[in-house]
Amino acid sequence: MKKLITMLTLQQQLNDATNGEGWEDGLTQNGKKIDWRRCIYLEAAELIESYPWKHWKNIDAQPDYENIKIEAVDIWHFVMSEALRLYRIGQKGDIEALALEISKEPAYTAFKAGDKHNSENYYQEIETVEDFVRSLFCDAAIETLIGKFFAVAALSGLTLGSLYQLYIGKNILNSFRQEHGYKEGSYVKIWEGREDNVILQEILESDADITPEALYRALEEAYPA
Repeated sequence: MKKLITMLTLQQQLNDATNGEGWEDGLTQNGKKIDWRRCIYLEAAELIESYPWKHWKNIDAQPDYENIKIEAVDIWHFVMSEALRLYRIGQKGDIEALALEISKEPAYTAFKAGDKHNSENYYQEIETVEDFVRSLFCDAAIETLIGKFFAVAALSGLTLGSLYQLYIGKNILNSFRQEHGYKEGSYVKIWEGREDNVILQEILESDADITPEALYRALEEAYPA
């Protein structure tokens, strides 16, 4: 459960820093409305785009599972944010209480154990993602969303360890983006022809035990002047 607590704590800190304290009430410090469920289904659409589902284009291509993992981690940011919001406004308890509830979810237990969702083809994987999205529009309970997220994460090839590592990486990258003009629109997302997500993965692959501080420094060194 320690990994869950760490990720939820970092997400709370990132949201506090980015949106201002009290973001759980639905507005940023600048008065912008926050809709985490919209964030989730738009990220899910990007995940689906990593599959060669188009019958008229690149018909022999294979799913880009490395990017699918990244998109799943992006979704996890927003699922946690929605859970943190609902726990606060519903006065259900602190981060440890939320982590405990997530740890009890059968889908999380299966995910933690490394169970894989077998599918005959990637179209079934897409249908799992679409089932997850469908629950968003049906205003499903957060427990349902969390369970369906872990089904998607398992299909992507993520494990609890890789989800944790990539989440920590994306959390640092998101902080890096914010501190380099992301909100103002001056941030450069393509670094010498490659997206910053790709650079992040390369750094993590080169040093699986890299600290958050060292990762931030590595991003600064790679960021185009």
